Amino acid sequence: MSKRLLVVDDEETLREALRFNLEAEGYEVDTAGSAEEALALDIGSYDLILLDIMMGEISGLQLARIIRANPATASVPLIFCTAKDTEDDMIEGLETGADDYIMKPYSLRNVIARVRTVLRRSAPATPQPQAEEKVTFEGLTVIPSCKRCLVDGEEIRLPRKEFEILLRLLRNIGRVFSREELIKDIWPDEVVVLDRVVDVNITRIRQKIGRYGSHIKTRSGYGYGFMD
Repeated sequence: MSKRLLVVDDEETLREALRFNLEAEGYEVDTAGSAEEALALDIGSYDLILLDIMMGEISGLQLARIIRANPATASVPLIFCTAKDTEDDMIEGLETGADDYIMKPYSLRNVIARVRTVLRRSAPATPQPQAEEKVTFEGLTVIPSCKRCLVDGEEIRLPRKEFEILLRLLRNIGRVFSREELIKDIWPDEVVVLDRVVDVNITRIRQKIGRYGSHIKTRSGYGYGFMD
């Protein structure tokens, strides 16, 4: 079954160029000229959303926060395609839970490659016959097979990058990972990933896992580790 994509951009020329080239790659593509128009669609039915930041009354950042706040759409992968091109802009975009951030002007080949990468990473794992693996620390439980995270029995939703980082740390309690190691493991196909991107994801994980966040320690000059 082909993947369904949604392109949200108020520039019709860019929107239609993306649609044409993505459809040529075999994807089903819908478009929206504004965040308001996108919200009228069934967001949860899409496999990935590409969106601009600078749009009308509701910006792309606001739309991303709405999508991430709704349990029915929280896990839909998001890629920003935007002219906001500073490091702070990228960090802010990633802080909303975006899976990737592409700066305009971009090449269509680059966008298509990023789309493939994000879709590949977000694909559900093939079910395995063995018993379901659970990685736990006291009341913190991560279940890799179904991408679930439980904090004292209550499920919390983590975007894919945050989930992968937490899983890596929990599987190696006591070990300190450098930022370079985490970038290599979690973002293997990205051309450029800033150290601050790792810091942003760690900060969000600490906030979301409540009292267990204090177990994620920073080792100055080295990186991060989950300590008991």
